[in-house]
Amino acid sequence: MRRKSTKLRTMNLVAVIFFMIAVVFFLVNEKYPLLRAQQGDGTFRVVSVHDGDTVSLLINNKQQKVRLIGIDAPEIGQKLWGDEAKRHLESLIGSSSQEVKIEYDVEKNDKHGRVLAYLWTPENVLINLMMIKSGYAVLYSVPPNVKYADEFRKAQEEARNLKLGIWSENGLRKMPRDYRKENPRL
Repeated sequence: MRRKSTKLRTMNLVAVIFFMIAVVFFLVNEKYPLLRAQQGDGTFRVVSVHDGDTVSLLINNKQQKVRLIGIDAPEIGQKLWGDEAKRHLESLIGSSSQEVKIEYDVEKNDKHGRVLAYLWTPENVLINLMMIKSGYAVLYSVPPNVKYADEFRKAQEEARNLKLGIWSENGLRKMPRDYRKENPRL
């Protein structure tokens, strides 16, 4: 009799543990849907490029905004350079057949609900870095998401020395953060 009750308790304990694991898995998938939205090869389809540092990805047949970590591109309202930054990001993504891989840092979302990520081409080229290196974005380091800050800093210095993009003689007159302060969104 005692052996049956011990066996029954063990089976109940296993069932409870299994249930708890299933609940945790469900909650994690609900909070971070990108974890379950990858295509078979770990890539996501880019639906649109909003500007030089924000895109929308197709995740579970739903568009999700993604903000590129570590960079700040000119705003669309910063004529010429905002449009140029957007076009350059589109060309980098287009060269990867509209497919990107995502890498997170410490914080996965910003205060606006956007996903924060480093975007990689299927060929393992870091798109965030290429935006800075080409002179179409500036370093925008926000702790704790600083994994590639040193590489981004070096790339910006190189682009500035070579007078690429926004660093050219007729380059950007006002940094994006200063432009946003003077032109807040309603």
